[in-house]
Amino acid sequence: MNETTLIFVDVETTGTRATRDRITEIAALKVINGELVDRWSSLIYPECKVPAQISQLTGIRDDMLSDAPRFVHIAQSLREWLGDGHLVAHNARFDYSFLRNEFKRAGQDYRTQLVCTLRMSRRLAPHERQHNLKALLSRYGITPIRHHRAGDDVDALWSLWQAWQTEHSAEEWRALLDEERRHRTLPAHLDSAQVDALPSTPGVYLLYGHNRLPLYVGKSINLRSRVLGHFQRDHQDDKEMRLAQQVQHIEWEETAGDLGAQLREAQLVKTLMPIMNRQLRKQGKLTTWHWPDGASCPELLGGSALSQPQDGRLFGLFRNPREAKSALRSIAEEQQLCPRVLGLEKGKGRCFANQLGKCRGACDGQESMAEHTQRAQTALQQLQVNVWPWPGSIAIEEQPMGNTKPIWHVVRQWCYLGSAENLTQAKQLIDTPSTFDVDSYRILNRFLRHPEQHGLTVTALE
Repeated sequence: MNETTLIFVDVETTGTRATRDRITEIAALKVINGELVDRWSSLIYPECKVPAQISQLTGIRDDMLSDAPRFVHIAQSLREWLGDGHLVAHNARFDYSFLRNEFKRAGQDYRTQLVCTLRMSRRLAPHERQHNLKALLSRYGITPIRHHRAGDDVDALWSLWQAWQTEHSAEEWRALLDEERRHRTLPAHLDSAQVDALPSTPGVYLLYGHNRLPLYVGKSINLRSRVLGHFQRDHQDDKEMRLAQQVQHIEWEETAGDLGAQLREAQLVKTLMPIMNRQLRKQGKLTTWHWPDGASCPELLGGSALSQPQDGRLFGLFRNPREAKSALRSIAEEQQLCPRVLGLEKGKGRCFANQLGKCRGACDGQESMAEHTQRAQTALQQLQVNVWPWPGSIAIEEQPMGNTKPIWHVVRQWCYLGSAENLTQAKQLIDTPSTFDVDSYRILNRFLRHPEQHGLTVTALE
């Protein structure tokens, strides 16, 4: 790679979100055939205030930037200076993401190949725990004038590069750069061997950060493609950037197909509570309106009752009783139902809504109770939870592609109990304790509406 133009770069910014935060300083060195030939540096007016904590870290204050050029004004000259050189930076995708977004705002599409010295350090010294620039400079006895200033950091990075070249043979150095080139799109803290081992099959994947902190759980019918996709959008998605900056370890579980992957994902998210999964998280004590057969009004059910067979019908799935009552009250107002008969208002005789002409009078005999019940249940139909159509537990056979064996998913009252490799093992799961989960309900309801369309076979176990 000595014959390639290398651009050593460091940027200072107003924050960590490449799509919204802005560059305040750029410094770059141009190296051709191993020789430093040119330097480019400038403060940049970010068109916004620099947060106090950032000023404290970098020493760059708003008054220092007031006369600096906007990025759009230097974009063309900087783009010409960069040419087609490969970008070298510590945690390169961070700097690259900011540059790409600044060029995009200026109407230019900047793309280049990356060389990440953070990832290279992890390959060179896997036994070391610290690979940040400050730790590396200390290890090699390199003393920058100031940390977190672009010019000093990029000079220090070039000194580190030269130190690495000195301690490795030309053959070792070429092999290291070739390895970096093959994995240039991967997060700096992630072992490339883990990614290489990812299968192109259905399943769930688990991304962990420092000290095995669960960051994210996902699912896909192609694990390898999906995981790699996270690391190719980090320049345009703040969540993907945070994920790429923090991920250090990957685990995965293969499943027979999409149903198994979705059920397992919902289960793992609620068990591990990864910090970047906003959906599928625990939803507390779900409640629903239960209308028993022959009753004149519904009652609230929650907790374990949702996992048990019920006479009558269930309407709606809510995070708490307040949300359930609010939904029923809205329907009552819209359909002129009696809030007192529905149990939303205490007292006897005419309800307050009837006095305002907003209730048809089931509370004082103007409307029969049978007619009111029929109207109320019809209005609630839009919220009806599908009744469990089997007498007990079922096993859903999911046949994977290829020659691998099918998997049996065991379900009771919309609750996922687990998976087994055969029916005998599946029957052993029917007594597994369970609680109702709205996400599993929605997944199963979607697949079981027309199981044959998804290649599924349902067998009753009880």
